[in-house]
Amino acid sequence: MFKAFCRWLFKLRGWRFVGEDLTTHRRCVVVAAPHTSNWDLIFTIASFDLMGLPVRFTIKREWMRFPFNLVLGPVGGLAIDRRPRAETGERPSMVEAMAALFDEHPGELAIAVTPEGTRSRRERWRSGFYHVARQANVPILLGYLDYGKKEAGIGKVIIPGDDFEADMREIMDFYSQIEAHSPEKFALDARFS
Repeated sequence: MFKAFCRWLFKLRGWRFVGEDLTTHRRCVVVAAPHTSNWDLIFTIASFDLMGLPVRFTIKREWMRFPFNLVLGPVGGLAIDRRPRAETGERPSMVEAMAALFDEHPGELAIAVTPEGTRSRRERWRSGFYHVARQANVPILLGYLDYGKKEAGIGKVIIPGDDFEADMREIMDFYSQIEAHSPEKFALDARFS
């Protein structure tokens, strides 16, 4: 029901989606940027649903219990388990836990990540999304919301390689052309611009 509401609002506001041809990658990490407004969630859910890309997002395992699972599950919530491992007693890193989800879900799995980590301005992006994709051996899809063009979708596919900095510069170059809902809250990672 929430997805239907998002699709309705997406169309009502005159948005369109692009990059449907890039959604053939059904096992991937999807960057969701820029992330500067609560509206981003609604338009992101709508565009991925309209494109038929089964995007999921990770959330603490505790939040996927009843009754929260009734709301979070249908919109794409995927429990992430960072409990200490029985054999070592060590907690897996977030990257390890997210990469393990690709082993646990052998079919289609597209995990959305907001590397800015917040709707506030950040000068540095979290690069875990890159390391998850590399460890899981899946591509990175550059998802975006361009409020200037009222356009949402997938703009580019990055295959993580051996040159982290070059790949991150390519990612920053792509997002430098995108207009955020609140441009004053959006910044590229200065280390790679």
